[in-house]
Amino acid sequence: MLETTRFSIKKAKSRGEIFPLLSVYTIFVTVIIKIMNYTKQNIQRTIPFVILFFSLLTCFSCKKTQHANDEDINVQWVDTARHIYAFGINIDTFNVNENTLERGDSPATIFADLGFSPQMTDSIKNVTKDILDPRKLQAGMKYYTFETTGDDPEIRFIAFAKSVTDFAVIDFTRDTLYAYEYSKFINLHRNYAEGTISSTLWDVINESGADPLLAIKLSEVFAWQIDFFDIKEGDSFQVIYNQACIDDTTELDISSIEGAIFNHDGKRYVAIPFMQNGEQVFYDENGQALRKAFLKAPLDYFRITSRFTNARFHPILKIYRPHHGVDYAAPKGTPIKSIGDGTITFKGWMNGGGNSLRIRHSGSYETSYMHMSRYAKGIRKGSHVSQGQIIGYVGATGLATGPHLDFRVYKNGTAINPLHIQAPPSTPISRAELDSFKITKNRVLKEFETLHRDYLKNHK
Repeated sequence: MLETTRFSIKKAKSRGEIFPLLSVYTIFVTVIIKIMNYTKQNIQRTIPFVILFFSLLTCFSCKKTQHANDEDINVQWVDTARHIYAFGINIDTFNVNENTLERGDSPATIFADLGFSPQMTDSIKNVTKDILDPRKLQAGMKYYTFETTGDDPEIRFIAFAKSVTDFAVIDFTRDTLYAYEYSKFINLHRNYAEGTISSTLWDVINESGADPLLAIKLSEVFAWQIDFFDIKEGDSFQVIYNQACIDDTTELDISSIEGAIFNHDGKRYVAIPFMQNGEQVFYDENGQALRKAFLKAPLDYFRITSRFTNARFHPILKIYRPHHGVDYAAPKGTPIKSIGDGTITFKGWMNGGGNSLRIRHSGSYETSYMHMSRYAKGIRKGSHVSQGQIIGYVGATGLATGPHLDFRVYKNGTAINPLHIQAPPSTPISRAELDSFKITKNRVLKEFETLHRDYLKNHK
């Protein structure tokens, strides 16, 4: 960080600059006295000469004044110090040492290893009790010591990394021991990505240089419109998003999607973020909410291995029988989400289905989730769940050849194809907000046009 001190450098006027000015004023006073001694008639005759004199004096004075003003505004910025900061600490005169917590480390052992007495350790623990929880210190976490230079170095600061951005800092430079929290500044970078599907969405985004997690974010935006297990070669996407960064270098999570377009199976889907009733929701070009009563799928971005059919060859039983559901292959432990708001009507072992759940939703719908490895915390019969809430984790319990989710949907007790559910949307844009939404939509679509044009120029 660069600190500067501002000051103005003004040139002192030399004698050679001052005396000519005094001479002018001396002449001026002399002339005035002479004029006043003239007769009334002479005064009338000399008026033109007086006017001429004042004009010349004014020009001279303006020139000198302008010169002086030019000197006054000749402000120079001088760098008086070039400081380097870390965790809000000027480290110009410190040696900074990075340390890693090991298994079994505690504040007592850490401070003892650093040479602090038990009494000082107790004092440190007391001043840091509100900002540094010893129970959350884990092996692999970093802490930094700031030591003075010289033959007898002393620790002046200690900074414990609680996360990528948050630190607990202990200050030994004051009259009394002091501790404070420090957070690194997070910037939002506006980014753009586009691509055409040739293999998987994940691969295409990764190859483009964008954050691969963008695939998950897109699947969440269009979760009600597109089955991302069934995207096709030739499908394409455009997305504008904000990426959180530390110090403009270290990328963190994707902060938000600022607009998205997905072309799937010959149809164009548009997502425009808009704030309505205190909640930001994605809408299509007509102002209809993308969010619907049911998610398109209960998992994030994995593949379908078996579809809804009346005659499927069972891989274990070796017979043909109906399979009134959809199998989603996913690694063991993958989170499973409820596709809609509802109440759990069954939790337990379901013969060949293994660990299973059934959830009743509005509109006479019921969903079933089978072969789970375990249930999510707090899940029990009779409890309410929300759309998108994690209810369990993928497993291979019951009759299963590998980890997957057998997902089924029933309407009025009859099994229906989960891939063909037609759920109504949430609240559309209100009439009062329609004009504001149109402005936002036009701005986002215009930005897409500009970014796409620039993308084509850079990828010829």
